Amino acid sequence: MVFYGHGKLLLTSEYAVLDGALALAIPTRYGQKMSIKKTRKSDLYWKSYDHAKEEWFSAQISLYDFSAVKTSDEEKALQLKKLLKGAVRLNSEFLSKWNGFDVKTELEFDRNWGLGSSSSLTFLVAQWADINPLLLHFEISNGSGYDVACAGADFPISYQLGDEEVNYSEIEFDPSFKDHLYFVHLNEKQSSSSAVEFYFKKAKNRKTLVKKLSKITEDVLACKSFNKFCDLIDEHENLVSEHLSLPKVKELHFSDFEGSMKSLGAWGGDFIMAASDLGKESVNAYFSSKGFQTIIPYEEMIFKAHELSPA
Repeated sequence: MVFYGHGKLLLTSEYAVLDGALALAIPTRYGQKMSIKKTRKSDLYWKSYDHAKEEWFSAQISLYDFSAVKTSDEEKALQLKKLLKGAVRLNSEFLSKWNGFDVKTELEFDRNWGLGSSSSLTFLVAQWADINPLLLHFEISNGSGYDVACAGADFPISYQLGDEEVNYSEIEFDPSFKDHLYFVHLNEKQSSSSAVEFYFKKAKNRKTLVKKLSKITEDVLACKSFNKFCDLIDEHENLVSEHLSLPKVKELHFSDFEGSMKSLGAWGGDFIMAASDLGKESVNAYFSSKGFQTIIPYEEMIFKAHELSPA
């Protein structure tokens, strides 16, 4: 059996998506694959490989209680135990037969990129267990779940948490100015769980923030003009900065950049989105001169199902 899940980027409503703000997110071309083989052994043998095909995690997992018989990383093994136990709670037949498995996961992106190694794994295990990926997510996590939704999406999604349900759908978001958009990695990794905790502790006037960011998301989805788009992401940055008392990334690192800039997801790390009409060579040269070498144009990052070659 082979399963596949996409990575993700949250373009709007970071933090406030937890409180029900309408958000825009994209599945990425880079994802994670999981291959499963049934064996005659009594345990689950797990190996995880990074984008360079180097093994970064291994474990022998008991199918009795999902504890690690042996592992290369105790903390990761505990996270895996939590994930597998969550899946069994939702489907008691999952892993109930007394045969083992060899499981191999393969990432297509650098683990430090923050594109969703954990969320895509949640999606993959849910596929294997034949359960709803979002139900599994909420069983084990306090995050919004947009990232797990992206793992199974073929196009950009709008995503909104309701009181009792999640509303998300695949949408048409293909801006005419996409050639002016770039994703730049800040050479830092942020913790999603820490960001959730920070938001609930520090955010001021959360209802106001939700309302305003939802409106910006609607405006971004309807936007036809590059200059208007830049105004919207500038406004978004100002609002999040004001409500969470966080410095804006452009002021911190790129005050001389000719264009607009927006943090994506937890502020302070992973990817930012840069919007500039300077041209690809100039944008690449600017960020490279600042020590940031991972610069990915919008079209090279986003996954779109209709671009897949026929099998």
